[in-house]
Amino acid sequence: MTTDSMRKTRTEPEDNGKARIVAHLRLMRPANIVTAVADILAGFAICGAAGQVVLGAQGGNFPSFSALLWLCLSTVGLYGGGIVFNDVFDADLDSRERPERPIPSGLASVASAGTLAILLLAAGIGAAFIVSPLSGIIAAAVALLAVTYDAWGKHRSWFGPVNMGLCRGGNLLLGASAVPAALADVWPLGLVPVVYIAAVTTVSRGEVHGGNRRALASGAALYLAVLATLVTLAVVIPTGWQAAPFVLLLAAMIFPPLARAWNTLEPRLVGKAVKAGVLSLIVLNSTLAGIFAGWQYGIMVLALLPLSLWLAKMFAVT
Repeated sequence: MTTDSMRKTRTEPEDNGKARIVAHLRLMRPANIVTAVADILAGFAICGAAGQVVLGAQGGNFPSFSALLWLCLSTVGLYGGGIVFNDVFDADLDSRERPERPIPSGLASVASAGTLAILLLAAGIGAAFIVSPLSGIIAAAVALLAVTYDAWGKHRSWFGPVNMGLCRGGNLLLGASAVPAALADVWPLGLVPVVYIAAVTTVSRGEVHGGNRRALASGAALYLAVLATLVTLAVVIPTGWQAAPFVLLLAAMIFPPLARAWNTLEPRLVGKAVKAGVLSLIVLNSTLAGIFAGWQYGIMVLALLPLSLWLAKMFAVT
């Protein structure tokens, strides 16, 4: 055996191992996970904890900073596990429509991906229970909703978008559960990401085979409903006016790609509209944070956007 062939024999397994690790990271959609962390930060702001823990002094019965960290870790597990299970259940479909994905390409197996998904969901639920029983129950509910969507909900015309939205709404409330007593008052705000994600999910139905204007129009209508709600909150909440730039940024990020998809109905442009909607979740959360905790906290949440955009260049978003 020559030296070159010996070197190739030694390095191929190592390279293959790295490729498999990267493939499993791709399954988790790292750029999307950052948007889930933004959900937690927004929920933290809505429940009133942000001003005490992040921007000011700790006091009273407000949670410690460690509670925020545990909740962020929880959402990493919940979102990562849910999105990995999505590819597990779609393995046969992806083998025909998206053979480049990790499972169809052979870099990840259904068994290894399923194990990873279970471990991530378990870690997410466990981290939430460290904060409080209420947080743990919410995390378990989010995990159940995610698996329901992956296995069944996404195949239902009207329930699929709602199911996916409930996952995000639950995630926002998971952040708000840092102050359990506040949850009874703020839970209706969990409907905002429900409607927003319903819009993204509706638009995404033309991502593979091409869009249809009815779905795109429905998505646009839901986006407008979200923006109208944010403007209303900005008017009603005393600090809400500080979030005006975030509202404008949100509109600027989601509508131009949607308009281009509307004009052509090309799958590629529909995919870009979906990607814009997913990444703009950070802007949505920064808007909510700005409304309830002031522009400084909104900027802190918005700071996650460059990280998500950077990860989106290396890993798939949709």
